[in-house]
Amino acid sequence: MNEDNPEGSLTEMEKHIVEGCLLGDATMRIKTNSLIEINHSFKQKALVDHLYFVLKRFVITKPKMRRGNGTRFAYRFTTRSLSLFNDFFFRFYAGGKKKIPHDLDLTPVHLAYWLMDDGSRTYNTVYLNTQQFIKSDQEVLLSKLRELHIAASLNKDKTYQRIRIAVSSIPRLKNVVIPYILPEMRYKIP
Repeated sequence: MNEDNPEGSLTEMEKHIVEGCLLGDATMRIKTNSLIEINHSFKQKALVDHLYFVLKRFVITKPKMRRGNGTRFAYRFTTRSLSLFNDFFFRFYAGGKKKIPHDLDLTPVHLAYWLMDDGSRTYNTVYLNTQQFIKSDQEVLLSKLRELHIAASLNKDKTYQRIRIAVSSIPRLKNVVIPYILPEMRYKIP
């Protein structure tokens, strides 16, 4: 432990959870050190509370509800700015814009938290909402999914592309992620 980080470092599981969330909607900011912001619709309260529990030794203020645009209510928290998060920032925000690190080794934990964070279910398939990433980063993600033996493709969503898991790979997806999916988030899997 040191003065900048009296709480120590992240465990491997915590690293995978953070990276899984960064594949989704989690965001980061940096001045001298980096912080992570977890921000979801209030409907996703169970996930935010769980992530707070995982990261609470790095957080000062508990999650709070706030009014968003119109009638939307958000539920969010941010970590403290700490040097231990800098590596995540420099890997996921090279050049200032969120990107996929090519050295990412996609694990079942990554995939489960990515799915809970930014996945959606339609009938008998799952979408991973990757619209914020450029096509080459989406192709990297497709390659990483193939390494887990999950077939997927890019699917047009209005003017952007997102990842669609092949119906034939849904049983494999379930097998890989179910051990890590919160009961409240199982509705995202057919």
